Amino acid sequence: MKELVEQLNQYADAYYRLDHPLVSDKEYDRLYRELVELEMRYPDRVLPNSPSHRVGGKVLDGFSKYQHQYPLYSLQDAFSFEELEAFDRRVRKEFPHVNYICELKIDGLSISLTYEAGQLIVGATRGDGSIGENITENIKRVQDIPLTLAEPLDITVRGECYMPKASFARVNQIRQEAGEVEFANPRNAAAGTLRQLDTRIVAKRGLATFLYQEASPTEADSQSHVLEKLTKLGFTTNHDYHLAETIDDVWDFIEALASRRQALPYDIDGVVIKVNNLAVQEELGFTVKAPRWAIAYKFPAEEKEAEILSVDWTVGRTGVVTPTANLTPVQLAGTTVSRATLHNVDYIAEKDIRLHDTVIVYKAGDIIPAVLSVVEAKRHQQEPLMIPTECPSCGSDLRHYEEEVALRCINPLCPAQLKSKLEHFASRDAMNIAGLGSSIVEKLFSANLVHDVADIYRLSVEDLLTLEGFKEKSATKLYQAIQASKNNSAERLLFGLGIRHVGSKASKIVLERFQTIPLLMEASSEEIAALDGLGTVIAESLTTYFGSDGARTLVAELVASGVNLSYIGQTPSSDALLSGMTIVLTGKLERLKRSEAKAKLESLGANVAGSVSKKTDLVVAGNDAGSKLAKAQALGIEIRDEAWLESL
Repeated sequence: MKELVEQLNQYADAYYRLDHPLVSDKEYDRLYRELVELEMRYPDRVLPNSPSHRVGGKVLDGFSKYQHQYPLYSLQDAFSFEELEAFDRRVRKEFPHVNYICELKIDGLSISLTYEAGQLIVGATRGDGSIGENITENIKRVQDIPLTLAEPLDITVRGECYMPKASFARVNQIRQEAGEVEFANPRNAAAGTLRQLDTRIVAKRGLATFLYQEASPTEADSQSHVLEKLTKLGFTTNHDYHLAETIDDVWDFIEALASRRQALPYDIDGVVIKVNNLAVQEELGFTVKAPRWAIAYKFPAEEKEAEILSVDWTVGRTGVVTPTANLTPVQLAGTTVSRATLHNVDYIAEKDIRLHDTVIVYKAGDIIPAVLSVVEAKRHQQEPLMIPTECPSCGSDLRHYEEEVALRCINPLCPAQLKSKLEHFASRDAMNIAGLGSSIVEKLFSANLVHDVADIYRLSVEDLLTLEGFKEKSATKLYQAIQASKNNSAERLLFGLGIRHVGSKASKIVLERFQTIPLLMEASSEEIAALDGLGTVIAESLTTYFGSDGARTLVAELVASGVNLSYIGQTPSSDALLSGMTIVLTGKLERLKRSEAKAKLESLGANVAGSVSKKTDLVVAGNDAGSKLAKAQALGIEIRDEAWLESL
């Protein structure tokens, strides 16, 4: 059995990853049947890396949540050479002599794979970057993902799972013959496949992968070396990458790639540009949402002509009134588009968009349909669009402030705003109240049962039973979900409040530092802005919000309802050795990995920042420390070396 497993895995690797078959399909099938017969006779001797695990057969109950040990960040997008130049200037301001690695941006789904002693333990989706879904059984059915690595390592890797064009054509042909709706594009097909509960379907769909990142600490010194290492371990990596010394060289690669993009056997939607040196990546660090050392250039979106039939104006949770055009339907990037955003009134005026205009429509970021421009040659004396002066929800006067591009309803009791705020509060990334979606919020409002988020926690089962469509079971289930949300960690509540500019990651950062919402409410804008990854915009937004009487009243009501206002997590005690100190790591450490050094400092109570300022208490400098060390010396900040860090 061991010999057959090794032999069959070698043949499968040559076939799926190297595209170099070593035996005929008939010979492979003969050996595979022999292995399966032995496994049926000796089920207790089935090896964890047996190719029989690749064949579907399990029907899953669902997918459990998976907490990523190493967060997955999204990338900043660029759509022009000028944006790439701006990125290059920001990087070279700190590191003048960097080079870049340009990798193809595969149009698929991000996955994370964790191995222990070389054995695949977990395969998970990206999710929100912190929590994904455990799809291990489906991941095992993707033929080019190794179940066992070439070395017995503990490692977490990241990559993209996609459906090759040939597989996509085959799957859609089968669906067409079966009278089923065809997939719009390979990305949708891959997404639908990875979320199948029947593993047999996954095994038949022909998914493939490209792995590109070692998420766990690595001994490699560059991204190109990471790709080499992943290849040696048995992963499929994309060798169609380019090392560039200048941003002009990067652009030459992008232009050359665009001309051969359609000939590739898989879909790509751009190029990811990364600083190649991993030590420099560590130095540059991250913003709240994205790494500072990488950017994703997106190819220009497909464009089509459509006619504007009418315009709807909708009110969001911050009071911004957004115009959306209703269009004659067009096929765009694999889907039928009949609505597109017009952004705001300034955009409408700038583009001179009018009712019944023929316009160019595209998908911004390949996701959101938007109107790009007017085809003036097809205009027939249309009148300018009527811009509303009253809120379409509450009838209040709309304001168009000079410093803003949007129309805004400033009525705090506007029903549309209140409903949107409640939907956001109950959403998955906020308080995660299952069952409290837009239709239920609408019913609660119509019944006059809720007006703000605090009212949610005053609802009883009896209240819910008064709503149309609710029975004892559904009312009890929603009530229990509401009660369970009271125990959420406070960063979920903070994000759920919908404070402008304050996303889920920023919420976690500030609550890790201040521990409770009441303590955060008393913090100054300067204290908040000093946190690594934040800035003055987020800090001022928080202090402005919590400085209002309405916010303080709301927090008091939440406290009275028993909602948790404390951060739940592993945090150092106030008497920890480095408690309250802001420390910056710079240069290359010889014995400690950067992640290990950061973890050690944080465990001792320090806040590890990415840049040096007057608020920095101490800098730990390794070899080849650059601008951060020089700035620290100029400011008279205490400098320590790696030996000091190891002695703690």
